This record gives sequence, structure tokens and C-alpha cells, in this order.
Amino acid sequence: MMKRLTKLVTLAIIAFILCIPAVSAFSVQGMTITPSGSLTPNTPVTVSFTVGFASSGGNNFDAGSDLVMTTELTNPKWTYTLILDSVENARNPVGGKTLDLSGFELEYPSSVDESIKVTLEGTTPSVESTMNKVILNVHEVNSNGDTITSSMVNKTALVINVGDVTSLISEKSSNLQTLQSHIDEKSALGIDTSAAQVSYDNANAQISAAQSLPATQYEAAIADLTAAQESIDAGDVALDMAWAESEVANAQVPINNVDNIIAWFKGNKSTSDDTQLVAIVAKREVAVQYISNANDYITNGNYDEARSKAAEAFSKGNESYTDALARQKVLLSGWQLPIPNIKLPGGIGLIVAIIVVVLIIVGVVIYRKRSRWDELG
Repeated sequence: MMKRLTKLVTLAIIAFILCIPAVSAFSVQGMTITPSGSLTPNTPVTVSFTVGFASSGGNNFDAGSDLVMTTELTNPKWTYTLILDSVENARNPVGGKTLDLSGFELEYPSSVDESIKVTLEGTTPSVESTMNKVILNVHEVNSNGDTITSSMVNKTALVINVGDVTSLISEKSSNLQTLQSHIDEKSALGIDTSAAQVSYDNANAQISAAQSLPATQYEAAIADLTAAQESIDAGDVALDMAWAESEVANAQVPINNVDNIIAWFKGNKSTSDDTQLVAIVAKREVAVQYISNANDYITNGNYDEARSKAAEAFSKGNESYTDALARQKVLLSGWQLPIPNIKLPGGIGLIVAIIVVVLIIVGVVIYRKRSRWDELG
């Protein structure tokens, strides 16, 4: 009973093994692609390589499988030679995008040193945009029609649409011109544009470098144009920051002005406790806080908010300065009547003072005359 069970298990294993499609062992060796690197459309391309086989037993290649070679080159021609123990057996050239070698043609015992020498010729296809195209793909298709990806060899090359680089150069040049116009605008406003100008010069040099490269150096041209855009972006940021810093500096001016007047108030004993000074200082402090907020926004790279806060600082600082200036003018040139909170401008005050003095004198004179008349009876 045990022997019978063992026999059944053995037969089942053999049946299972027979159901597994055989996988051949091949390798692609010594591949050369001429020209190498990026390619332009309609460029003649030659690919040379050797397919080798290795098997530990049985045949080099499974009779039920096919060795398939494909390409996306235009008008391809395949020239190949089957080499058996160093004896070359040339085959007729084959046209078309696929070279399909049957397992029956490749099925030789593993004791035979077998290889295939292949040359593929064609031209690169036209492309609407720059993209990778398959120059060579080698794979095995088993008896079930399945592609064996484990041994697949795939070589691609970047085929360039020359118009892509031309279009990018035009785009970056336009962006650079826009940056220059922004630099000119801010420079006319007295804003420091030196950092932005450095970025402009870098971008200009990078665009020029891309323009000078041949079409086959697509990656290098794209790298230069990418760097150019980064320089342009850096220039925009530098300009934005300089603009914000300029607005903050402008907002500091009325604060500095009001500080001078506040110092005058506090430096005079008669004005150091002026009732309006508190309100003036309060507005000044609000402006200073706005300046601080604006600087924080600049540090965080939020230049729009920085300019907004700088505008608020300028408005509040200017309000404080205007109030302080008006109050100082009154105190310097006005005349204070003994009636609380009533002041007259300097010229009118002087006239009133003279009139008051004259009236007092006249009153005294009249009073004395009346006093004499009363004495004389």
C-alpha cells in the first residue's frame, strides 16, 4: 500500500513538472548602439549584439518557445548569423519591426556552443514630442504564448523633437524679459534691484548656453533651461523681498519724524506732560508694532503681507506725526488764555493781549480820575 502511494505521488510530481512551460536561458551580450545617447528623428541607427545560450542539461533553447526581437526604428533590417561550435551559418536578412526565431531553429543540445550574432539597422522615427523609443527588445515567448519577462532585454533611446527645445528657449526668454521689465519698474521707484539683477544675468547666460548646444545634447539643453527658470524665479523672489523691505523702510520715516517731536515734548518741562502727548505716543506704538509684523512676514517669505503691514505702519505713523506736528506748532506759536483749553494763534493772541492791556490801562486811568473827582467833591 505504501509503495503504491509513493508511486502515485511520484507520477503526480512528474505530471506537474511536465505541465510547467520550459524556460530557456539566454543573454544579450556586447550590445553597441551607434550613435549613442539622445537621437533626432530620421537618424540612421545601427545596433550590434550577440545572443548567447546556457543550459545545464537538455537543449539550449526550448523547441516550443520563440526568441522574439522587436524595435520601434523606422524601416528596420535584421541581419543575423547562427553560430554553432564557432561555425557561422548566415541567414537571409529580414525586414520589419519584429524578428521571430522559432525554437525549432534554435533547439540544439547543450553540448553545442550556440550563439546568434545580430545586426539591426534602421532610422529613428518622427515624434510629436520628445520621448523614449524602443531601439531593441529581446524576449522569449513560451508555448502558451506568454512573454517571459524575467529574461527580457529592453533598450530605449530618447528621440528628440527639436521644436521642444526651441519652444522652451522662447518661453524662458519671454519669462526673462518679464523679469527685466519688473526690475526696471522697481528700480525707477528707488528699490534695490541688485540681487534680482544677478539672477537675471545668470538666467540669461543659461539660456544662451542652451541655444548653443546641438540638438543631440537635449538633456544638457533642458538642464540649462531648467536652471534658467530657477534663476528667473529666484530673481522674482529677490525683487519681491526688496520691494517689501523698501516699503518697510518708507514706513519707518514718519515714525522717526514723530520720535523727534516726542523728544522735543519730553525735553521741555512745560510740554512733557502735555495732555495730547499720550494719544500721539499710542499711535506711534501701533505703527512700530506694524513694522515689527512686516519684518516677521519678510523673514517668513510672505512679502505681500509684509507690504500690507508696512502700508498700515506708514498710515498710523504718519497720523501720529501729523498730530504731533500740529500740537507742537500750537505750543510754539500760540498764546494760551487763562480760560482752560482755549488757545489763539500767535497773531490774534498778540492783538488781544494788547487790547486787554490797553483796556486795563484805560480802566486804571478812569478809575483814578473818578477817585480824584470824588475827593474834590
